Amino acid sequence: MLRLAFATGTEPGKWFRRFEENTAHGGLFTVDADDALAPLLAGEVDVALARLPDARVDDTFHVVRLYKEAPGIAVPKDSVYAEVGEELALADVADEHLNYRLDDSGLVDVPAVRDALQVVAANVGIAIAPRPLLKVLSKKQVVPLGLNDESIPVTEIALIWRKEDDGEAIQDFVGVAKGRTARSSRQEKPKRSAREKAKAKQARKNVNNSLQKAKKGIKQRKRR
Repeated sequence: MLRLAFATGTEPGKWFRRFEENTAHGGLFTVDADDALAPLLAGEVDVALARLPDARVDDTFHVVRLYKEAPGIAVPKDSVYAEVGEELALADVADEHLNYRLDDSGLVDVPAVRDALQVVAANVGIAIAPRPLLKVLSKKQVVPLGLNDESIPVTEIALIWRKEDDGEAIQDFVGVAKGRTARSSRQEKPKRSAREKAKAKQARKNVNNSLQKAKKGIKQRKRR
């Protein structure tokens, strides 16, 4: 069984279903975590679907980056920003109370974001975080909008696991996450030499000749 922790704000349900339907590794144990890397470091899971950057990830880990998260801004449902519903820039909200903002490192404090959204829901101020995270955490009184500002760090979602723990189950999950189908191979077919190609061509020719002879034999028997 493959054990996997996934970061709050990710929605990998379709990957989980495909992995369980198309592989035979004894199923999948999953845990949702604000800090998906923590259970990996503790040896509680085999692989983490985690948010980067993270200074704890060093060269002892394999890292497969899957996608970038667009920055977002959470605003009160009754605000003019929510009513317009358009992407914002920092200049548009310069006068608003800032309950949370990504620091320059890009590290996301998910519990702090959750707390900030409770304040936003009370119609006080705004919060800036990865938009997928805001969509998952925001309640009815909060509206997550796009944020267009180059000063906001861009976060990424990646699969991370220890190099020493690498194996078929992890590689198959990586394949599912990257869109490989059940029929596709995890490894590229080795390139053949010219001699091998010639042999293969001759073998196909021999098979075709045999088929043609068999067809002629069948036709002759039918005529009799």
